[in-house]
Order: sequence, then C-alpha cells, then structure tokens
Amino acid sequence: MDQFEAFLKQAGDFAWGPWMLAFLVGTGIFLTIRLRLLQITKLGMGLRIALGREGREHRGAGDVTQFQSLMTALAATIGVGNIVGVATAISIGGPGALFWLWVTAFVGMATKYAEGLLAVKYRVKDEKGTMQGGPMYYIERGMGARWKWLAVLFAIFGSVAAFGIGNMVQANAVISNVATLAHVAEGDAGYGRFRLIGGIVLAVLTALVVLGGVKSIARTASVLVPFMAIFYIAGALFIILRFAGEVPGALALVFSDAFTGTAATGGFAGAGIMLAIRMGVARGVFSNESGLGSAPIAAAAAQTEEPVEQAVVSMTGTFIDSIIVCTMTGLALLVTGVWTEGKDMAGVMTQHAFSRGLPGEWGGIVVGIGVITFAYSSLVGWAYYGERCTEYLLGVRSVLPYRLLWVGAVVAGSVGGLHLVWDIADVLNGLMAVPNLIALLALSGVIVAETRSYWERKGAARRD
Repeated sequence: MDQFEAFLKQAGDFAWGPWMLAFLVGTGIFLTIRLRLLQITKLGMGLRIALGREGREHRGAGDVTQFQSLMTALAATIGVGNIVGVATAISIGGPGALFWLWVTAFVGMATKYAEGLLAVKYRVKDEKGTMQGGPMYYIERGMGARWKWLAVLFAIFGSVAAFGIGNMVQANAVISNVATLAHVAEGDAGYGRFRLIGGIVLAVLTALVVLGGVKSIARTASVLVPFMAIFYIAGALFIILRFAGEVPGALALVFSDAFTGTAATGGFAGAGIMLAIRMGVARGVFSNESGLGSAPIAAAAAQTEEPVEQAVVSMTGTFIDSIIVCTMTGLALLVTGVWTEGKDMAGVMTQHAFSRGLPGEWGGIVVGIGVITFAYSSLVGWAYYGERCTEYLLGVRSVLPYRLLWVGAVVAGSVGGLHLVWDIADVLNGLMAVPNLIALLALSGVIVAETRSYWERKGAARRD
C-alpha cells in the first residue's frame, strides 16, 4: 500500500507538473491570439448578459437560464482555493505570484470562452429531454466518431475526479470549519461524533439539492453564489479600505516581484521569479478551472440558441473567480502584512489577515462562513459534472445511483477518511484537461469561424 501511495504521489506531481501548466496556459495564449483579445473587447457584453435581464430570460432551448448556468459553474469553481490557494501561492511564490495568477486568468478567459461555445454548439438531448454537453460531446461530435475514445477518457476521468476535488475535500473543509466556529477542537471528547453527525447533516442538505437534478442545483447556486461572493468580497474590501494607505505599495510589490523575485522578510524565505510564476500559474489554474473541461458541462444546459452568447457568459466566470475574488484575498494578505509569516502558515494565513483587518471576531467568522459556503457550493456544482460524465458512459439509468453514491461520499469525506480516493482523484483531475485541450486546439478553427459568423450576422442585423 505504501508503494501504491508513493506511486500516486509521483503520478500527481506528473499530472500537475510544469508540462501541464504550460499546456493549459499555452492553449489560452493560442486562443487569445486567434480570438484577437476577445476577452477584453467582449467582457462587457458577457457581464451584461450574465448579470442583466437577458441572462434571466428563457431565450432558447436548454434547461436553465444563462444566469443560472453561470452560477452553477461558479458554484463549482469558487471554492476553498480562492481562500487557502491564494495564500499558498503568495506564501511560497511571493507577492509576484498574484501577478502571474492574473496573467493565467486573462488567457484562461479565452479558454473558457472556447469551452462554452463548443459546449452549446455540440450539445444534445438525452432520452428524458435534458441537455447534455461538454468535452465528451464536442470531442465525439466535433472531432468525429474515431475520436470517441478520447471522449470516453475524459468522462472516466471526470466522473471519478469529481469525488475528490468536488466532494470529499469540500465536505471535509465544511465540517472542519463548522467545528472551528462551534469551538470544537480535535482531541475534545465527542470530536469524532461531531464530525460524523455533521457529515450526515451535510449529506442530507446535499441530497435535497442534487437529487433534484440540474434545475434544483441551478436554483440553489443562483441564491448561494451571489450571497457568498458578496459576503466574502465585502469583508475583504473592508480590510483593503481600512489599510488603503498600504494598497499602492502592495500593488507595486506585486508587479516588481513578478519579474525580480522577493527577498526574505519576516518568516518568508524569499522566492525567485520562476517560483512566483509556477505558484501563480498553478493556483490560477486550480482556482478558475479554465481548460479542465468542467465548466462547459454547465454551459451546455443554458437556454440560448447562440453558442457565442453563452461563450461570453462563460468567460465571465474566470473573471469573477480569479480577477475579482482571488484579487480580494491577495490584497488582504498583502496590505495586512501577514504574507511574511511563511509557507508553514499558509493554511491559516487568510484567517490571520481577516482577523487583523476586521473588528472583534468578525475575521474568523467571515473566513469560516466563506469556506463553508464556497465548499458547499462546490459540492453541489461538481455533483452535476460527475453525473453528466457518468451518463455519457453508462446511460440515463446510471444517474440516480451516481447521485446516491455522491451523497454517501459526503459522509466519508466529512469524517476524514478515504485519502487514497483523494489522491487518485487528484491525478485524474489533472488528466481531465488533456482530452479537453486537445479538442480545443483541434476545433479552434470552428471556434473562430462561429465567432466571426455571429458578429457578421449581428452587424448585418444592425445595418438592416
């Protein structure tokens, strides 16, 4: 067993190694060039549709509105990585890591655009009339039947990886933070019982949502995601305004250290340029999931007839997740000075920053509630991703058993078991990206042609 765990560790290092990060970012750069910086010119349109009246209207075939589709994707995307992941990046890579996280998010917006476009263009209805889409469908239908094996690989990776990144890790984070807020510490009498009971309650809450399918998940996400994002951002913004005098220096540090590295200060050991790049890119990818192929599964359910319109909506997910939420966390860490505490403190660094910046016990409360809501939203969002992959492999009858297994895994994750599954899922989560990125590159001509056709039609309509 020890040898197998060592093998999984090596496999995980390989799956998330420099080659993968280069593949993800390189694809984003390629698409950014081919789409002519569309993430700049059309971001406003995406935000207008997603967050305005249009995004809440029934505007074509689909299961949920475009707003609900985006919220479902954000439910899965905005997670613990936005809180702990950013702290890890800065504590190891220095303030410059935040700059490279921005760069990764910028090119990732082009990737997310491409994923959303293909998801809608190649989606299908299953025998129950529910929309099915995502990498497995645009690989098979876009690249051709001879590539179905690649679609099958993605679906296998996605259905299993979901239990790690989207289920047990998130369930564990929820119960751990509930215990902290309830002042129940490890070693206390009844700690194990607390986690078990908490896990059962969490499983019930999860079941109430995921057993209802995509419409139930989308409705929940549409309420939960705006609340949790605004609540957390408000706390971070209070800190940034309180330490407003430190903001110019913090931003200068981000830009200068991105190209020069950081000298040792306080408990921080110092970081070189390459380490800043590596940590910023890695945490950016982990946070916004651009290129992994998960978000287009939610995009395929959107009610729209225009792939391009859903694509610009999907693109805003990366902007909200990384450019807004991650930036708020990063600036809170920098202006309060806690980033110098050292990498061993990364797990609690954000909580220290909020405790230093907010009055009384509000720091711990905001971070605790942030982790709980972010993690729970990932639980329900990733449930949908996993079941869509499973349905592609095994058919409609597999959906209910998958949902029940998902609910059971919540309890297992809450009590802290099955680390082996976490490790396997971590490897497969990285490998998910490979079939998806191959498809994005192979179908880049379709993406560009569809984009050009849409804008030509829009231009002709305006002239008429």
